[in-house]
Amino acid sequence: MDAVHKLLKLCSEKKSAIGYGFLTVITVGGQQLFSVAVFQCPCNEHNLMYGFVFILAPAIILAITGFFLSSRTWKFVTGCCLNPLKMCPKGNPCQGLYAFVQLTLHALLVPAMWISIAMLHGSFYACAMSGWKNPNFIEYLCKYKSEHCQHQLYKVTCNRTAMPGNETQEVVLLLQAQSQVIGWCLIAILGALSLLCVCWSNCRSNVSSVQAAFWKIYIDKEKEKFDELAQEYAIKLAERNLRSFFENKDPDDFKLPTNKAWEKISTLYTFNPDNQYYSTLHRFVEQRDNDDIKEVIMDFIDGQT
Repeated sequence: MDAVHKLLKLCSEKKSAIGYGFLTVITVGGQQLFSVAVFQCPCNEHNLMYGFVFILAPAIILAITGFFLSSRTWKFVTGCCLNPLKMCPKGNPCQGLYAFVQLTLHALLVPAMWISIAMLHGSFYACAMSGWKNPNFIEYLCKYKSEHCQHQLYKVTCNRTAMPGNETQEVVLLLQAQSQVIGWCLIAILGALSLLCVCWSNCRSNVSSVQAAFWKIYIDKEKEKFDELAQEYAIKLAERNLRSFFENKDPDDFKLPTNKAWEKISTLYTFNPDNQYYSTLHRFVEQRDNDDIKEVIMDFIDGQT
């Protein structure tokens, strides 16, 4: 039991790393499934479009899914048509833009992984570029090759050309090598940018690393307890209404937060350097109707999904 408890504790502490690892495995598995079961290069004039559709279309779908499944998306956009200033805390457009950039970067993580892995595999890129009708590119690929190369380049990935077998293989390997180089460069650039963003965010942090760790623990526990109490109160309210209906009597008094209170705890999280509030809910119960508070927008530490 102790071993199981330690394992569960480790998973809880490292859930972000485990989550990203799981996403990586799913992305690699999905890419392999597409390559084996779905992808079939047409080997005609449509190669370019077909290959890049398999590279970009799943990435776009994953990005849309990332936005859709993120609770931060709905916290950011809900009610913005009726009150556009809600997207800009304290009426500052820069803070709203900063929040949107954070949201977008999180949503683009998995699509970037898909594109990188697809480029490392090389099949999609080789199919696409074999159909690119650029004279300079064709001349580069067909240098020192037979005369059939320039006219039948789009068939090399299917091995249906009149070229000698070794030349066909050389062209395919060259295209795959280009794809892998681009893939590794993309991974290196994304890694460097991620490191810079994390360093920049930490350098501008208003809290220490230890306090930030406590902050994250608090947010997780608050969300956990919120879900429990929300379910409990929903059950009680449903029972109260049903008893009133079936017993044909006036309902008992039942206090719930006002619409204004729900609105206040649903806004983007802001940090008050003069007070230690760890969430919009924490700030609300401490300040209630006091809106004259200096606030600085922080990372989406209150929305981990």
